[in-house]
Amino acid sequence: MRVVKRCTTGHVGYPFHDQTITVTHCGRICFKTRKVNLSQVFAGQNVGVTQVGEHIWLVTFMHYDLGYFDDETCRLEPIENPFGPKVLPMSPE
Repeated sequence: MRVVKRCTTGHVGYPFHDQTITVTHCGRICFKTRKVNLSQVFAGQNVGVTQVGEHIWLVTFMHYDLGYFDDETCRLEPIENPFGPKVLPMSPE
């Protein structure tokens, strides 16, 4: 069995976002003076943050929008999983 190493050439940059923030080892992003819980799986990785409304910010990892947070409550609301199961409406019969 052959082992394949995955090497990165550096951190992902987000030139079209308002800020690029590195996720802490405990899975948080430090935004201004507040902390927003994201996930430990992103520890050490950069995420992009873009303001989309008054006090509302979008968090992006690579090409995936992860969710929105309000900079007053600092609670992240995840975006619906595009790969998750779909619930179809029932037939009116």
